[in-house]
This record gives sequence, C-alpha cells and structure tokens, in this order.
Amino acid sequence: MSVNTEVTTLKPEGNSLTEVQEHISSENINQVKAYESTNDEVAVPVTPQTDSTRKPQSIWMVFASTFITIFLAEIGDKTQLSTLMMSAESHSPWVVFFGSAAALISTSLIGVLLGSQMAKRLSPRTVEKAAGLMMLFVSAMLFWDVFH
Repeated sequence: MSVNTEVTTLKPEGNSLTEVQEHISSENINQVKAYESTNDEVAVPVTPQTDSTRKPQSIWMVFASTFITIFLAEIGDKTQLSTLMMSAESHSPWVVFFGSAAALISTSLIGVLLGSQMAKRLSPRTVEKAAGLMMLFVSAMLFWDVFH
C-alpha cells in the first residue's frame, strides 16, 4: 500500500478543508492523518513518518551513542570488578585486558547478531516491549536476591 504524496498547489483564497480533500484521491484519503494549516489557511496533508521514511542516522552518531551507552553501563559493574581482581591477582594486566576485551567483543557480537535477526522478524515496538520486560524481570530478580 503506497501513499500518494503529490501535492496540488491551491490558491489561498476560498479553499476550505473540504476542497483540499477533494483534490486527494479517495484511495489515499484514509491514510492522511492530519492537516497542517499555514498562515494563508491552506490545508496541507501531512503524511505520518514511518520507519521506512525516517532518515537513517549517520554511522558516527550510531557509534557515539552506542559507545557512550555501553561505556556508562559498564562502569562499576561486576565485569569491571572481576577484571580488576583478575588483573591484581595475575600480575599480567595486559593479558587480562586482552582476554576481557575478547570476551566483551564476543558477547557484543552475539548481541548484535541476535538483534539483527530479531529486527528482521519483529517490529521495533515488539523488540522494545520485550527488552523492557526483560529489564523488569532482571530488576525483580535482583530485588529478590537483595531482600530475600
């Protein structure tokens, strides 16, 4: 199903919303979600933005937001504390660094591969809901562990 995005130029004088609607094909009238009025009171159809019409983000914006999110999430977590302890015990900090880096890259690769497969099969809204439910489940388990 495609939306007709052609716009007929209408002169401001005397054009009502009804007249503008007459210029839109009856096949696409139900897909127009809103009308935006300009200073000249001419109604212009506004097509809702969908995932397919959104402008893709730049590679650097995706990289930066991913880096900042993961970096802040990982500071002070059990993985970092485990790495700190292993580095102190082994007296080989570079070996521990490369081992932990390889492990984090591997787990990230698994996440990216699973995420890309999920994105092919599920809508973004479903993925967001599932992620939210998983976070709630993990939070509940942590609270249970602390208070039990």
